[in-house]
Amino acid sequence: MRIRIKRVDKSIPLPEYQTPGATSMDLYAGKNVEVLPDKTAYIPLNVVMKIPDGYVGILAVRSSTHKMGLMPVNGIGIIDPDYCGDEDEWMLAVWNFTKKKVKVEKGIRIAQILILPREKADWVEVETMGERNRGGFGSTGRK
Repeated sequence: MRIRIKRVDKSIPLPEYQTPGATSMDLYAGKNVEVLPDKTAYIPLNVVMKIPDGYVGILAVRSSTHKMGLMPVNGIGIIDPDYCGDEDEWMLAVWNFTKKKVKVEKGIRIAQILILPREKADWVEVETMGERNRGGFGSTGRK
């Protein structure tokens, strides 16, 4: 798969797989950002990409990002194929859950992108599902 990509700052590397078995490419902070305690901030990721039609980009933090005191505000981000204008730089919305200011340095690996095929759904509305009830949230037990 070939993906068109534009870097805002060409001194920062292109997203890349870090190991042969990696499923996601790491993304880099495009600027220095300070995130105040218990506040939200946006970290520019230095890229605009054209996700191919029929695919979706799943934006997530790296597994080590929490060690900085940051977590994503919206869990994951969804990148649509039509979010690719010249000014559509990807951003990572993070929340600082610590009592200290967190400094994100330009060029650190902060997020990752996973590109997956996607299907469009059509609704088939019914009056009954015709299946047995499972018993609610957490119904399969505690173990």
